[in-house]
Amino acid sequence: MCGRYAASRGPEELAEVFGIEKWEPGESLAPDYNVAPTKEVHVVLDRPLKDVPDPRPVRQLRTLRWGLVPSWSKTPEGAARMINARAETVHEKPSFRRAFATRRCVIPADGYYEWVTGQQERDLEVEGRKKRPRKQPYFVLPADGSVLAMAGLYEFWRDRTLPDDHPRAWWATCSVVTTDAETGPLAVSPAEGPRTLADIHPRMPLMLTPDRWDAWLDPSRTDVEELRSLLAPPPPGLMRAYPVSTTVSNVRNNGPELLKELEGPEEGTLF
Repeated sequence: MCGRYAASRGPEELAEVFGIEKWEPGESLAPDYNVAPTKEVHVVLDRPLKDVPDPRPVRQLRTLRWGLVPSWSKTPEGAARMINARAETVHEKPSFRRAFATRRCVIPADGYYEWVTGQQERDLEVEGRKKRPRKQPYFVLPADGSVLAMAGLYEFWRDRTLPDDHPRAWWATCSVVTTDAETGPLAVSPAEGPRTLADIHPRMPLMLTPDRWDAWLDPSRTDVEELRSLLAPPPPGLMRAYPVSTTVSNVRNNGPELLKELEGPEEGTLF
């Protein structure tokens, strides 16, 4: 699962990392350390430019809304539920299969947050005692400090209630592709707590290594079975995870302090 992540890198750095040829300065987003569903996010995509004679796809940095709205949807109300697409079924689900065939993107991040229920709370649940579990958040990121390139899909939706020239007539939205969490050891493990990503949560965003970026972004690749081969998990041991403050659980909190590594889980959230 991916329900919250951090994205602090600016367009200039992302352009250098991904070889981006075009972005609109007016669409640049401020660093966001608590990206939540329905927020606007940066994505990397290959798409022909409008009103130019050259039909070739151009690598662009675009601003989309996180929460995919299928082109055939009557309303955008389900966007908040479409933040993730499962790698195992993305090629066949009506909400995602068209985008999977031709509208794939990379969603750059510093890393993502995931919450794990402390062992003490789990024991209480087993005993049948009704105490609301308090979950410890972890920040998961590439161990080498590089950009986390999450596989994504994007879609366009037309609001038929608005005229063509209305600024909100078209919605551009996206979703993060997820896969089974790694069961191998983390590159760097916290002193206390999980030793694998699967110990934190059974799902994780599908991380694309640089050797897959061009193929994933290429809109001319439409063979479903060929595309499914790109959904293979990355090599193990590339990620690390560490506990962060529970203040990240409130979406109103936002700042680099959310990424501060704690020495161990907060009191009452022991793993």
